[in-house]
Amino acid sequence: MAARWLWLLALWAGPAAAAPPPPDAEVTFVLPAGRRQCFYQGAPGNASLEAEYQVIGGAGLDVDFSLESPSGLLLVSEYRRSDGAHTVEPTEAGDYKLCFDNSFSAISEKLVFFELIFDSAQEEEEEEEGDAWLEAAEPDDTLDVKIEDIKESIETMRSRLERSIQMQTLLRAFEARDRNLQESNLGRVNFWSAVNLGVLVVVAFLQVYMLKSLFEDKRTVRT
Repeated sequence: MAARWLWLLALWAGPAAAAPPPPDAEVTFVLPAGRRQCFYQGAPGNASLEAEYQVIGGAGLDVDFSLESPSGLLLVSEYRRSDGAHTVEPTEAGDYKLCFDNSFSAISEKLVFFELIFDSAQEEEEEEEGDAWLEAAEPDDTLDVKIEDIKESIETMRSRLERSIQMQTLLRAFEARDRNLQESNLGRVNFWSAVNLGVLVVVAFLQVYMLKSLFEDKRTVRT
């Protein structure tokens, strides 16, 4: 699943990226066994950041997660979790550090999905544009429907549509995790079924051989 605004930079080590923050982003990546991977996400000041993640593939479906502020303060630290959702409000201007750790697993890699959602100053700009629209429409006092009501309805619809998109993204992550789990279980069932079938064939062959040996005449005939 590609990022909708592909500006997020995955780093194994090194300084944070200094790019302007996007409204939101979603990323799916493979976390190798025994490795720790960090992402840096720029954020404006006095905004709201919501970080959600899901482990959708790999044995155990768990990973360690941590979230640090631009000043180095550890905001979230979770161990062996399959999913999580955290909100930072208000945000601190700078680069937030999100780390996913799979160092406790020596064999299994993990498929991780996470999404970052921002409520930033973009809404204030939209409100200013709406106010300008109101000022332009103020001379016409004969309108039956108030512009404020129309604006409120549009804003409500927009927020609900955005929330619907977020819920659909999370549902796709849940569906991918469940599908991977079912495929893994199917592989195990097929493997052990083949083992049981092989054992049954061997046992049947041994039983036939033993029965035949019981009816064989082993006496020697002298002439």
